[in-house]
Amino acid sequence: MKSPVYFADLRAKPNRNLLSKVQALLDAVGISDKIQKRALVAVKLHFGEAGNTAYVRPIFIRQVVDRIKELGGRPFLTDANTLYVGSRSDSVGHLNTAIQNGFSYAVVGAPLIIADGLRGTSENTISVNLKRFKRVHIASEIVKADAMVSVAHFKGHELSGFGGTIKNLGMGCASRKGKLAQHSTVSPKVNRKKCIGCGECIGHCAKKAIRLVEEKAQINAKKCVGCGECIIVCPNEAIQIQWNQAIPTFLENMVEYTAGVLKNKKNAALFLNFITNVSPACDCYGHSDASIVPDIGIVASSDPVAIDQASADLVNRAEGSRTSSLTKHFKPGQDKFRAIYPKVDWEIQLEYAEKIGLGTRDYTLEKI
Repeated sequence: MKSPVYFADLRAKPNRNLLSKVQALLDAVGISDKIQKRALVAVKLHFGEAGNTAYVRPIFIRQVVDRIKELGGRPFLTDANTLYVGSRSDSVGHLNTAIQNGFSYAVVGAPLIIADGLRGTSENTISVNLKRFKRVHIASEIVKADAMVSVAHFKGHELSGFGGTIKNLGMGCASRKGKLAQHSTVSPKVNRKKCIGCGECIGHCAKKAIRLVEEKAQINAKKCVGCGECIIVCPNEAIQIQWNQAIPTFLENMVEYTAGVLKNKKNAALFLNFITNVSPACDCYGHSDASIVPDIGIVASSDPVAIDQASADLVNRAEGSRTSSLTKHFKPGQDKFRAIYPKVDWEIQLEYAEKIGLGTRDYTLEKI
C-alpha cells in the first residue's frame, strides 16, 4: 500500500501565507491523532552550526509548537550533541548556538532541551535485534518523550548522499556513543601526494587522531571516530573516505538507529521535510553553499521512508542550479545527489529502511 506524502509549494497570497501552509500540512498528516493531552512532545530539528544559514527558520518551527499546544501537548525543541568539534559538541555551546540562530523562547514559544545531556552521555539503550546492531544508544530525552515531530532540512550530505527524516532521526537522536557506533567504519585515508602538511585537519580532530609524520598527515585508525570533519576541512582534498567499505554499512547503521528512535513512538510520530535552501552539505558546517536546485516546498508524512523518497524525487525532478557546486546532472530527472557525491549510493538507506519495516518507498504525493 502506498503511503500518502502531503506537499505544499511555496506560493503565497494575502490570504494564504507559508505559515498557514505549515499548519495545513500538520492537519493533513493527522497531528491530532498523534498528540495526546499533556503529552511531552519532542520537536526534533537541527539548530544549525554557528555560521550556517540553511537550517529551517525558527518562525516555521513556531507553527509546529503552536499546533501542539492547541492540542494540549507540551512541546520542547531538541537535538543531540555532535561527535565532531564545533559549536554544538556540548549542551552549553549547543544551547548558545541555538539561541544565536534564533531559537529563543520568545520566537519559538517552547523550551530547548538537549536530548543527551551536558556532554552527550545521557542515553537509553534500546533493543532492536537487527543485522548491524542488537542494541542502539538513543538520547534519553528522545526516548522519554511521549511523542515526536521531526522537522528536517532536506539537503545533500557527504556520507549519506542526502540528509532528511531518516538522518534527522537515526543520527540526530543518537547519543555520542551511538553516533560513534554508526561512524565506526568511516575511517578516512590520506592521499600523501595531495597532502601539503598544513595541519588544518589536526586542529579539527576531536579525538587527536591525526598527526604530521614527515610533513604529511597520518590518521590513527584506532583513535578515529569517523566523524568525517577532516575530509571537509582539508583544502587540498587529500583526505578521502574508503567509500566501498564504509558507506553501505554506515547507511544501514543509521537506518537501524532510526528504528530504535521510533520503537516506542508507534502512532506518536510524524515527519516534515523542508525542501528549501537545498545546500550540498550538512547543516553541521559553519557555512552553507548555494542551493543545488530552486526552493521546492514542504512535505509531511507519517512514513519516514516515503517522505525521504518523495523529497529525493522532487529534488531530482527539478532543474539544477548552474551557479551551485553542481557540475553535471542539471536536467530534470537527473540525480543531483550522485552529481555531488558520485560514490554514495543514497538509495541504500531507503531500500534497507523499507526492508526492516520502517515504511515504504511507494507513495502518493497529495498537494494541499
